[in-house]
Amino acid sequence: MNRAIQFQNHPFRFFLYLEWGLLAVSITKILTAPSLRHVARRRPPNIPVDIAPQWPLVIIGCLLLFGFLGLYLPTKGFWLRFGHIALQVTLIVVASGLMLRGARLFPFIYLVLVIRSCLMMGLMGRVAVTFASFILFMATLGFRFRGIDERVPRHVRQLIGSLQINLILFFGLSLVFTLLLVNALLNERNVQNRLQKANEELQRSAAQVKQLATAQERSRIAREIHDSLGHSLTALNIQLEGAIKLSKRDPQKSQALLAESKRLGSVALQDVRQSVAALRDDAPIKESLQARLNTLVDTLRASSNISPKLNIQLLKPLPQATSMALYRIAQEGITNIVKHAEATAVELTLINNEGGTQLLLRDNGRGFDLAQTSTGFGLQGMRERAQAIGGQLTVNSLPGKGCELKLTIPAS
Repeated sequence: MNRAIQFQNHPFRFFLYLEWGLLAVSITKILTAPSLRHVARRRPPNIPVDIAPQWPLVIIGCLLLFGFLGLYLPTKGFWLRFGHIALQVTLIVVASGLMLRGARLFPFIYLVLVIRSCLMMGLMGRVAVTFASFILFMATLGFRFRGIDERVPRHVRQLIGSLQINLILFFGLSLVFTLLLVNALLNERNVQNRLQKANEELQRSAAQVKQLATAQERSRIAREIHDSLGHSLTALNIQLEGAIKLSKRDPQKSQALLAESKRLGSVALQDVRQSVAALRDDAPIKESLQARLNTLVDTLRASSNISPKLNIQLLKPLPQATSMALYRIAQEGITNIVKHAEATAVELTLINNEGGTQLLLRDNGRGFDLAQTSTGFGLQGMRERAQAIGGQLTVNSLPGKGCELKLTIPAS
């Protein structure tokens, strides 16, 4: 607990109600007990009897002050807690001392002291207060029966001694039971608090996971649109530009380019459908990876003057997610070659064997400076795809020296 225990934040408020009820019973007993003079004439000598104390108002004041101390229990600061416990013990000693003149003893105040110490202190402090309460009760009880002497019949002394031992044993067991009970209640409350905090932390983590999953899904959709539709539209744009330039000089070739543009438009539409289907986890891929790469190379050959070299060696079947990632990375790499490289030769190699999988895409284009273009969305998307399938993507390029894209996936 981080603050003092008061009525508003008391963890076990029924203890307060119990304290007040017992205090009320004690005060009632004190006020209704027979007077000292009335009983003194008829009692046998040296035999204790319950009579009213000589200072009832002082005793009642001590009990009331003891009860009000339960409305504020400090939980921080050693000396503050020690002073609070010491003040309670002092009130108990004063009230007990005044009640020794024949008044009835109320040992419940020691139990209340143990309960309060459990709320205020750690385990060692609780044990120390419990032991001190037991010693204090034994001392009070000893003073209570100190007036018994040899004039009292032997059987009466034996009866009183037996009663005294039974009271000590019963009270000791009551203290231990109270200590264990309150400790169990506090431990249960601490467990509930930890569970509540863990539940709140779990809810915050779930919200963070939900946000992260949403961001990842948006990134995946963006990659699908960029890699699939972007490639097809790039090729379509190149064909349309060629058709416009040749529309007057060579109408026949312009018509051929327009026909190819129409085909690429159909391919773009098909890519959109495939991208939408790929966003579903249960969407199967109808074509094999090799067939899709062949189509990709054919599109490159039709939309440019490049005759790429294709080398595919798939000795082991690949998971669907890996096949999709390899295709998208190759597709994005070829799109970048068509848009930026101004290359005349392209080499695409895909090898899958016992040692793992390797994808290599190389061109002889103008190259680029990695420091200036490494933050582009295309390269970023390829790296994210490679990381998602446990691969490592490396890009090597220099201005005027072409570009080499290499993806390595170790054997699982």
